Amino acid sequence: MNSRLTLVVAGVLLVGAVITGYWGISLSRQSAQPAPLPAAPATAAVGSQLQAQVDEQQRVDVVVLTRAVQPLVPISRDDLAVERLRIAPPGSFASPEQVLGRTLWQAMPAGTVLNHEAFEMAGPLARMIRPHERALAVAVDEVIGGGGHLSPGDYVDVLLFLRQGEGNAAQTAQVVIPALRLLSVGDTLGITNAGAPAQLSADADEERRRRRNAPSTAVLAVPETLLTRFMLASQVGSLRLAVRSADEKRLADYYAGKEPGADIGEAQRQLFQFEQLALRGAGPEPRAQSEPVSQAPAGIPVYRGNGATRQTP
Repeated sequence: MNSRLTLVVAGVLLVGAVITGYWGISLSRQSAQPAPLPAAPATAAVGSQLQAQVDEQQRVDVVVLTRAVQPLVPISRDDLAVERLRIAPPGSFASPEQVLGRTLWQAMPAGTVLNHEAFEMAGPLARMIRPHERALAVAVDEVIGGGGHLSPGDYVDVLLFLRQGEGNAAQTAQVVIPALRLLSVGDTLGITNAGAPAQLSADADEERRRRRNAPSTAVLAVPETLLTRFMLASQVGSLRLAVRSADEKRLADYYAGKEPGADIGEAQRQLFQFEQLALRGAGPEPRAQSEPVSQAPAGIPVYRGNGATRQTP
């Protein structure tokens, strides 16, 4: 009897030991797992706020139009709004007070970023040249214009071919003007002196679309001192445009403010005297007619009553 009781007690203790061991193992596994960090969401929120503050500090004010504005109409405060942008467009305004009361020279739609060029009364070509330059257009085709691969900003030499004829003993070819800058080729415009792309107004752009089948043209920036000679050269012979290498960095020198004085001086020394060719078709000057010899009048009639007599003074 005592042995049976001992076995029962031993079995109960064994079962209790197994249960206690399993419970201890379960508790140890739960304590080994890392507890969730409740501060992580708060840290992420603080980081987002700091990033937003830094981003806001890096933005700049830019004045834009809130509605369409017609040309020659003074701008009011209701037409303007201030947007915060990461990078300010070239020539833009930071305060509405800078443009209040000013007038645009062409219609501007809503959302347009106002800049200094919007208030300049000039076309795209006039904003692409300097005071000592003139924009002159010449007719080009694939042969004259470098196979149709000309681009605004390229520099070209203008070549002249003269056929043999009156005033020209033999066929000749020469460089009329070296290193002229291309302002536009056909409908493609370059950039203005301020560095912004030159754009046509809406009406002018529509007119260009209607004239798409017209002969293509190229507009060159010609120095004022060589303008008349270039015009004469275009009338007495055939012109060709020879493209110069981009490695010469002439466009970069132009926007850096360097003047091509050496090229102009060399062109003036070597240029053919086109004035003589222009006068080759002129006829001899008319001879001056001799003034008629005045003759004394034969007499002056004098009337007395019913009779008349002639007296010589």
